[in-house]
Amino acid sequence: MKTIAAAEFEATCLRVIEQMCEDREPVTITERGRPLAVLSPAPPAEKASSIIGAMEGSVLGYDDPFRPAIDLPD
Repeated sequence: MKTIAAAEFEATCLRVIEQMCEDREPVTITERGRPLAVLSPAPPAEKASSIIGAMEGSVLGYDDPFRPAIDLPD
């Protein structure tokens, strides 16, 4: 795990973040040698699946598709 002083991180944070994203290695940010925070890359985004066909096979049956789903009170 890489370590960087807080003052150095403040001056070069964009470069540090870009490097962390490339090598996927967390960075520990320290102040006077004590760890303050750990910056870690986000997990890879999962590819979104299509919603087309997601409900296929979920309708078990219907008598009249034009009738209201519920009976309304009079």
